[in-house]
This record gives sequence, C-alpha cells and structure tokens, in this order.
Amino acid sequence: MVEWFDVSGKCVVVTGGAGVLCGAIAEDLASGGAKVCIADYDLGRAEDLARKIESKGGFALPVRVNVLDKKDIQGLFLRVKESLGRIDVLINGAGGNKKDATTSERLPFFELPEEASRSVFELNFMGTFLPCQVFGKYFAQEKKGIILNISSMNAFRPLTNVVSYSAAKAAVSNFTQWLAVHMCQHYSPEIRVNAIAPGFFLTHQNRFLLTDEKTGELTARGRTILAHTPMGRFGTPEDLCGTVRWLLSDGSRFVTGVVVPIDGGFSAFSGV
Repeated sequence: MVEWFDVSGKCVVVTGGAGVLCGAIAEDLASGGAKVCIADYDLGRAEDLARKIESKGGFALPVRVNVLDKKDIQGLFLRVKESLGRIDVLINGAGGNKKDATTSERLPFFELPEEASRSVFELNFMGTFLPCQVFGKYFAQEKKGIILNISSMNAFRPLTNVVSYSAAKAAVSNFTQWLAVHMCQHYSPEIRVNAIAPGFFLTHQNRFLLTDEKTGELTARGRTILAHTPMGRFGTPEDLCGTVRWLLSDGSRFVTGVVVPIDGGFSAFSGV
C-alpha cells in the first residue's frame, strides 16, 4: 500500500530555511524522516536550527547561500549532492519585504526608493528563479524531482501599500505554472512544480504592518485582515506543514502547476 503522505528518506533543500515559516517546515519534514538542508544567508541561524533538529533525532545540514548569486547556488548544490548523495526536493523559501518598499503617509508611491523596491523584487523572484535553474537542471537529468515555491496571498489579491512584494509574488505564481508545464513537456512528467500561498502569518517581515510596534496591539490593517479571514485568526507556521507534506509526497503525484492558498479562507471571502 502506498504511504500517501510519507516524506521519510527524501533529501530536501530549503532556501530561507532558517526563517520563521520555512524553519517550521524544515523541522516538520525532518521529524517525518526527511534529510533536510537548511540553506540560508544567515549561517548562524541555520546552524542553530540544525542543532535543534538533530537534538530531536533528525538530520539537518546547515549551509550558507546567497540566492541571488548563481555561483553560490551551484556551490550549495554540490555541497548537498556530496553530503546526501542525491536531491529529491527544492523548496524556495528565501524572500521578504522591506519598509522602504511599502507605501505609507510618510513614503508615497512616487518616492519609493528604487534600491529598496528592486531589492525586494529580486530577492523574491530572482531568488526563486535562480535556484530553479540550478536544481531544475539536475532534476531534468534525473528525470524526476519536486520543486515547491513560496508565493503569497498578495499574488491573488495585491494588497494596498505592498508594492514590490506583491508584484514579485505574482511573478512567482506565474513562473511556478510556467515551469511546471516546461519541465513536464521537455524533460519528464515525474518532475512536479507547485507553490503554496500563505495568508497572514505574524512574521518579522509583516509584523510592522499588522501590530503596533509600541503597544503590540493590532493595527487597523490587522483588524481588517482578521475581519476578512473566515477562520478569524492569523496563521501559525505549523499550519503550513500538512499541505507541504502533501505536495512533497505521493499523495499529490498527479498535482503540478498549482498554487495552494493556506489562508484561513481569506481568498474565498468577498467581504459581504
């Protein structure tokens, strides 16, 4: 009998793996028997998470990587291939937003710094595109593999004030669908490419939008989001893990080219 949601023995690379959301994903996969490479720009945080995983009996390989440097990504690939022997899954989790790429009363759209906007777009889109080139080439040679990208609810509905991040995540969703078709048609139907689109989770990148820095209370924006989320709460990192396991397992073996919302119903609610 097929173990539909089994991830044991899979060799998984997670970029941005030391972050809040992808860190939870990495921990969960390791607890399920996967061998996880935590690839992150912050090696110290990656090493801390690896020690935590290993203290619970899991396997984790921390590696520093700059996802905007293709040579660095190729070095990551070689390191993981040498250490684990093979690679089954790439999860593209590196990303984030910046205050200076977000409009406000203080910073109107017309004054957004080019550098900040370009940085956010490149980190989220090119930081997905380049690893897909490096690891996707290997999957094409092996005729099998799984790529999971991290999109966002912003890709479904561009959110007020959030400019470059919304555009970049929309590009990630579009690219996910394009790459899924491309890999199937040109290389192998055993290569699957999907994405998840988290809704509203309290993380370092959006806390300044959802909560007041001084009081910790919800901002007007935070209250509006909860009012438009049928489940009535923000997501927790663990809320992502079941869907990720499904997309990495045989339980989704006929699923490719989809972007799955994990949003408490936000994308389904019209507001009335």
